[in-house]
Amino acid sequence: MAKGFTIWFTGMSGAGKTTLARLIEAELKNREHRVEVLDGDIIRTNLSKGLGFSKEDRDTNIRRIGFVCNLLTRNEVVAIAAAISPYREVRDEVRQMIGSFVEVYVKCPIEVLAERDVKGLYKRAFAGEIEHFTGIDDPYEEPLSPEAVVETDTETPEQSAAQILAKLEEMNLIAPALPDAYSDEDDEEIRRRLEALGYV
Repeated sequence: MAKGFTIWFTGMSGAGKTTLARLIEAELKNREHRVEVLDGDIIRTNLSKGLGFSKEDRDTNIRRIGFVCNLLTRNEVVAIAAAISPYREVRDEVRQMIGSFVEVYVKCPIEVLAERDVKGLYKRAFAGEIEHFTGIDDPYEEPLSPEAVVETDTETPEQSAAQILAKLEEMNLIAPALPDAYSDEDDEEIRRRLEALGYV
């Protein structure tokens, strides 16, 4: 059975964490891993309902996600967390607890995030309508030594996902993907060779 580990996507709101989590989930399932995605927004609606956005509440939220990731990882599941998780100290705390932990920094400049802001959150935060908004009036502490950094302002989601999968392969957490089936050209070349040998 494949071993469990945690992939922890961190980055500001709108950077692309959930999109990448879903791409990685699909690819790992194709490779026959058991995978669970813990998305920050969904966790806040269920596991962390009632928590606010003070530092203490944010840390509690991240510890809860980390606790679930740890349980999944111990039971041979790949846990994928996609949460802003703005504070370095609590991310490092979760890393220590889980052990088999891959931190992915989903990096994107705030100007680009504000431009692509489909929910209108940055606009409201700049206008002072939302308090404790990460990157505006609350800090975001970049990871100091993440296992992977993807830059979603210059990469497509597929390019970023490919980088992350390559890192997981390099760390021996997943096996390399099997090559694709033969192309039409390969099939034709094989047929020609068999024909030349008198087998066809």
